[in-house]
Amino acid sequence: MRVSSSPPPAAGVRVHWEGLPASIREAIEERLEGKVVEAVTQPGGFSPGLAARLRLDDGRRVFVKAVSEAANPDTPTMHRREAQIVLALPAAAPVARLLWSYDEAGWVVLAFEDVDGRHPGSPWTEADLALVVYALKKMATDLTPSPIATEVTASGAFERGVNGWRIARDRGEQRLDPWCLRHLAPLADLEALAPAAAAGETLLHFDTRADNILIAGDRVFVLDWPSARIGAAFVDWLIMAPSVAMQRGPAPADFMSRFDLSGVSNEDFDAILCSVAGYFVVRALDPAPPGLPTVRAFQAAQGEVALAWLKNRLGWT
Repeated sequence: MRVSSSPPPAAGVRVHWEGLPASIREAIEERLEGKVVEAVTQPGGFSPGLAARLRLDDGRRVFVKAVSEAANPDTPTMHRREAQIVLALPAAAPVARLLWSYDEAGWVVLAFEDVDGRHPGSPWTEADLALVVYALKKMATDLTPSPIATEVTASGAFERGVNGWRIARDRGEQRLDPWCLRHLAPLADLEALAPAAAAGETLLHFDTRADNILIAGDRVFVLDWPSARIGAAFVDWLIMAPSVAMQRGPAPADFMSRFDLSGVSNEDFDAILCSVAGYFVVRALDPAPPGLPTVRAFQAAQGEVALAWLKNRLGWT
């Protein structure tokens, strides 16, 4: 999958094709029924493994991602779930189709159709924004109600993981800015409303940002679906907003004004934003996970945008 000349500012530890064990390269070529004559590693994203466009000796192209259990204990599970989700998505979903998967010897490999596209630029342009916003709106419509039966929900994510203020309060965190420290208790209370606010019937991507999007002509492809879950449609757009601003796009409020939020109450919106901001700001203080040395800086950058947005909306002194 070809990217623009300005990829997102952070990435996981990439493994190049030549760095894969010979047995894994051979297994991939066997499944592809061809020899790999060119492998172009793709920047951006956070998977600590292979992410490369491969060209075969007969001219075919595929995109392959592969990771070992040794690189990161969580990523293989994410690859397995992504395979399940993508295979189950309807034809209308704007995704690169999964060709096959391999899961042996501690390695998980996914092969997708190759998309000759580019990531939305940094900076974002109005043309790219129009294409992406239209695609996200249509995706929400096409995936409501969810075409996939799953017990994995946005509400569960906000209850168990996408949060941070309560964690900061309980551990007596002092590395926050003065506004956060002064309002830590009410922030934790507002964050606690997010699970209920996130409830809905839409299948969400739940990790939409520029490095998970490709533009090919006038078509938009949304990539990397391991975090997919059911919830309220606006949650996907809100989660994306800080990354758009961070990559020199419109401010979050401007970005969100491009979507229909007429059915979303201010309380629900603020609860989700509060929880997202807490996740980015507080988790950015933690040590980096294995194989993902830059993820905390990426979270911190989004946290700065999300926190400024939250302060402006709440108006707390």
